[in-house]
Amino acid sequence: MANINNLASRFDKVLSLPEKIGKGADIMTATSLLHQRAHDILYSDIKWKSYLNGLIINQDEYEFLTKFESINQAGRPEFFGNAQNRQELAMHFQNLLERISTEQIVHYLLVLIDEILMEDKTRVDVFKEFAAKRKDSVWTPFFKLLNKDDPFTQNMTARIIAKIACWSEDLMEGSDLNYFLCWLRDNLNLKDNDYLQNIARCLQMMLRIEEYRTTFVAIDGIKNIVNVLSNKTNFQIQYQLIFCLWIITFNANLIEKLSKYNIIPILADILAETVKEKVTRIILATFRNLSEKPEDKEIVRDNAITMVQCKVPKQLEILQQSSSKFDDEDVISDIEELSNRLHSYVLDLSSFDEYSNEVKSGRLEWSPVHSSEKFWRENAHRLNEKNHELLKILVKLLETSKDNLVLSVAAHDIGEYVRHYPRGKTSVENLGGKKLVMELLTHQEPHVKYEALLCLQKLMVQNFDYLSKKLENETGLKDERKQQSLLA
Repeated sequence: MANINNLASRFDKVLSLPEKIGKGADIMTATSLLHQRAHDILYSDIKWKSYLNGLIINQDEYEFLTKFESINQAGRPEFFGNAQNRQELAMHFQNLLERISTEQIVHYLLVLIDEILMEDKTRVDVFKEFAAKRKDSVWTPFFKLLNKDDPFTQNMTARIIAKIACWSEDLMEGSDLNYFLCWLRDNLNLKDNDYLQNIARCLQMMLRIEEYRTTFVAIDGIKNIVNVLSNKTNFQIQYQLIFCLWIITFNANLIEKLSKYNIIPILADILAETVKEKVTRIILATFRNLSEKPEDKEIVRDNAITMVQCKVPKQLEILQQSSSKFDDEDVISDIEELSNRLHSYVLDLSSFDEYSNEVKSGRLEWSPVHSSEKFWRENAHRLNEKNHELLKILVKLLETSKDNLVLSVAAHDIGEYVRHYPRGKTSVENLGGKKLVMELLTHQEPHVKYEALLCLQKLMVQNFDYLSKKLENETGLKDERKQQSLLA
């Protein structure tokens, strides 16, 4: 655990998202909307006397708030050293948050609590001690604020909850942990979320802790991270969310569960496009873990072959040529180590390994194996392995893919499977493949329609070779497929 946190802290130093948002912070460094608003709120002049006269706060609360505001940051350690002061602060702040709906007051108190905790992590005990004295959960008042119909209140509260959960001696657990992690997970995919950086930052904190990582994976949180990374997003969000994946890859058991989320192709795409060193660095570190940490050697091999399939070695070669531009020596080390490791798998890569990982990635293209008679003659039966795993993926791609190239190749491969495996027709029909192929006959793209027609003929007729040659001569589309295969 200590090793992970040390590494995480090293990576965090390059974050452009500042943690401190108090009056001592530079407004120019407040890169997120949350930090900008929080900074403005701390600078605002709240008329406590007016709230007292309007009976919104009482005399005791007025006196405490004005007294606390008169203490500068240098005087706060002495203030919090007094047990009575600690209790009064927690009591007044939480009573106000529970009782008052005035946004100015709620926002101000939340920002102030966040700043207090940032100054000294041990101050999370102020709120835990008060909750224990009331025989209540420390999370109860904060969870209520998470349900407020105000995004700033929700996200400021989430920051506070994450700090208490991560900096307390007693970890968050049970239904409380499940509730908060589900809230973070769901807000990752919230449409037009202006506070996405904050959600990602909370996850960066939470996922450093083993118990929290395990629960997040169990609630299918990885799926939501992958959804965000699959779409175009800014480099800061990319860095933060890949950081979360990287943290998870330190757990060998959790790595085994990552394969179903297809994260390697997504990270490979980002690696090929990014110009930010910190994004490159966190992706390389994640790839190293994926190729080193799993205890199951088969998973290590599958991950490495998928990286080869996604052209990661080519990207590493490009990075090596420009390695002098990297400030961090660890980046160069990761490039060299990963290159050497993947090279050993390239030498041992069979045509079926290549094909299998291409299918699992869902990114089909006209690579040479698809059109190889020898390949299908020797390997068609292997689509039945692991309860027809590869065949099921091909059928699923016919149903879900929006990519014309993927649809064309998937239809072609199903047809070749049927042609070379005697009982293939029955297997495809049982999986609903025949119906999906028939639906593609009305597809607008000629290549998709052509491959679907060929596939359907293989499913329905015996003397396919004669009919296929006739169709190829009439359409000329096979020649185009050959050209694409040479380019792949």
